Amino acid sequence: MNLVLFGPPGAGKGTQAKILTETRGLPQLSTGDMLRAAIAAGTSLGLSSKALMDKGALVPDETVIGIIAERYDQPDCATGAVFDGFPRTIAQAEALDRMLAKRGKKIDLVLELKVDDAVLLSRVESRIAAGGPVRADDNPETLKKRLEVYYQSTAPVLAFYRAQGKVKTMDGMKPIPEVTKQVASILDGL
Repeated sequence: MNLVLFGPPGAGKGTQAKILTETRGLPQLSTGDMLRAAIAAGTSLGLSSKALMDKGALVPDETVIGIIAERYDQPDCATGAVFDGFPRTIAQAEALDRMLAKRGKKIDLVLELKVDDAVLLSRVESRIAAGGPVRADDNPETLKKRLEVYYQSTAPVLAFYRAQGKVKTMDGMKPIPEVTKQVASILDGL
């Protein structure tokens, strides 16, 4: 089963993806994590992507799609994966569909986590205030820019998947265990 976790930055996609990996054995394919690993390793891909990510901008489609295809071809993805933070544009969604079709696969379901912008901002501020782990791009100013990019470039992807009848929407403002139950209920109903 191939799932897309969809929602604005900070909605809890990564948290739910990790839970799905633990409970359902579906690998989490997080382009953000893959790009951050490339940055930490100092690869040319990482260095070229860092400046864009620090500003909240999107990394070019061909770069992201190449990373996803390479990762998806690993043996642990044979039965599917959870796409976390990808696709972010209609062009990426179309490219993902083409990449999967070449492998005889498809996106089975898109799980949308709906969260108000004010809640997202308070989550970032809480992480910073608590002194917890925060990413370099995890601050209120960058979040506002990432939300602008999300609404301009990423939110339209929902219509692309809705037209295919693949979107299920959940209340991402509920506590993590309740969101997890919503996800499990939807998947068990398939």
